[in-house]
Order: sequence, then structure tokens, then C-alpha cells
Amino acid sequence: MIHLTCNCKLPTLAPHFPHLPRASSLHYYRTCPRPILLSPPHATSTHLHTRRRCISAMPIGDSPTPLHQSPTEALHFELKDESDFDQIVTPDGLVSVCGFGSLLSERSARSTFPDLINFRIAKLNGFRRVFAHVAPIFFERGIAKPETKEISSLSVESCEGESLIVTTFEIQRSEIPSFIEREHEFRFLAVTPETLNGLFYTTPSVLCARYSDEEYFLNRCKGSEEIFNQRYGRYGIHKIWIDDVLPCRVYMRHCVLAAKNLSDVAYDNFLDHTFLSDRKTTIREYLATSGSGIMEEEPPEELKHRVLSATSGTKKEIHKDMFPIFQHHEVSLVFYEE
Repeated sequence: MIHLTCNCKLPTLAPHFPHLPRASSLHYYRTCPRPILLSPPHATSTHLHTRRRCISAMPIGDSPTPLHQSPTEALHFELKDESDFDQIVTPDGLVSVCGFGSLLSERSARSTFPDLINFRIAKLNGFRRVFAHVAPIFFERGIAKPETKEISSLSVESCEGESLIVTTFEIQRSEIPSFIEREHEFRFLAVTPETLNGLFYTTPSVLCARYSDEEYFLNRCKGSEEIFNQRYGRYGIHKIWIDDVLPCRVYMRHCVLAAKNLSDVAYDNFLDHTFLSDRKTTIREYLATSGSGIMEEEPPEELKHRVLSATSGTKKEIHKDMFPIFQHHEVSLVFYEE
């Protein structure tokens, strides 16, 4: 048996990660040396030696890849209702969230989660971004263009061989009910991002992934036409997840700028690993062809309530309570530019 190097109380193991530690508090990792993890019963002596060497070199908050499973198969599972989120809550009552669109911007993230902590860049393997579902907020705010099918928001879906640059940060467990309400149309997955040098975080993050119309109607709307019509039908939307739409121009521009301001790596990754609904055309190709001109367009005046000027750096604010529907997770319409 390998003895632990820390005398403090260890976090319990997450039920879906038999060989990874449960999501643990930032306080734990800042105040205690990292323990050596117990290896799986079937690991060989060579594996044990390798694990010891890898763990000793790991930054705080990371863990090695499990030896017996691939990340895309083993390191994500669905959170079907609010109680499932408790599986990834830290002892300090925190939940990690993964951002891939507007939440690549820390300022946009803070407009939705003012008390978030530990905002950082990460990498997520086995997923791609796709503009392939309809968001009612675009219709409500008058920026959807149904005549040209430019009505789509952004989600992610599993795709072997793809890799995304994302952000991740922590929020309070108490924020989960409002999080679920804002992200009503998504499938919630607990995923395990990694650092840019390939080490897995020990805290799973919540990811808003592609759902299906059938599952959404049964699970989120409880089979109720009234609930669906209240959220979608009143805008003339009868199908959410569709494959013949184009990105909402204003929103896509915001996401591209968020990626660009995050880092060059994030910007290139967004352009080359984000697709139109055909799953073939990248955003880089789209902006160079039929989507040319989108990045030169200004957001509507009524959406410029919280903007960083590209030249002066001046922040113009109006209290967010005046625009409550703008406080939306991956469809944030709080615009920041640098």
C-alpha cells in the first residue's frame, strides 16, 4: 500500500471517478500538500512508479489521466436534475462551470455570476462547438433574423478527435437552481477539463451540451405543451435543435471577440473548432465568405449597456437589473470589447 503524504482529511471519491479524487476545495489545495493517490488494484508496479513520478510534478488542482479509460469515454456524465449536481460540489459548497462561448470573457461571466472565483483557461478534449439551436432571447431582443435563418446560438457536442480551449471557474452551489433555469434547453454534463500542458483538473466542471427536442420536451417541459409554448412556441419556434440555421450575427461576433481577448490560442481554436450547423464549415471559413462583415458590425444601441470601448477603455454601465434577461450563461448579451 502507498501511504498518503498528507495528514489532513481527504475528500471523498466521486462516484463516477473511481480513481480520481472528488472535487475538492481551493482551501484544501492551498493549505495542504497534495496527497499521493491510491492506484487501481490492477495497476502494475511500473504503473505505480509512473504515477508517483507524475503526481509529484503536478501543479495544484491537477491529477493524472486514469490508466484504464480514455478521457472522452470515462470523464463525463450527465447531470439530469438539480440533485445530481451534488456529486460535483466541493466541501466548500462550490461548483465548477465550463465556458465555451460568451463565457470565454471573464467580464461576461461576471455579469451572470458576479461572485465567481478562480477564472482560468483550460482545454477540453472530445467536444466541438456548433451553432445549431435556436435561442428565444434573440427573438425577444430583436437580433434574430428568421428571414436569413441567422437565429442560432452555440452549444457543444461530443466529437472524437476534437479539442476546445475553454474557461472554467467556481460558483456557489446555491446558484445552481437559477443556472438550470437560464440554461433550460441544454443537457448538463460533468466534464473534466485539463490544463494546457495536459494535466486533468480534479474538479469536474458543468458543461452546457446539445440536447434533443424529444428529451427537452419530456424532461424539461415535463411533457407540457403549455411550458414549451411559454418558452419557445410564442416566438414561432417549434423545434430547438436544428441543422439548417446560421449563427445570430450579434451573438457570434460577441463570442469571437471573447475568444480573441482571452488569448491567441483561444482565438484560433474558436475559429477552427467551431462549426456551422452543417458540421463542416468552420467559423474562420464562414467569416471569410458569406459571413464576411459580421465582425465590423456594431451591436444594436439598446444592447450597448455595458461596453468596453476599443479605443478609450471606458466602461459604460447601466444597472443590470434593467436588463434581467441579458444575464444568461452561454447566450450572454452583455457585450465587452477590448
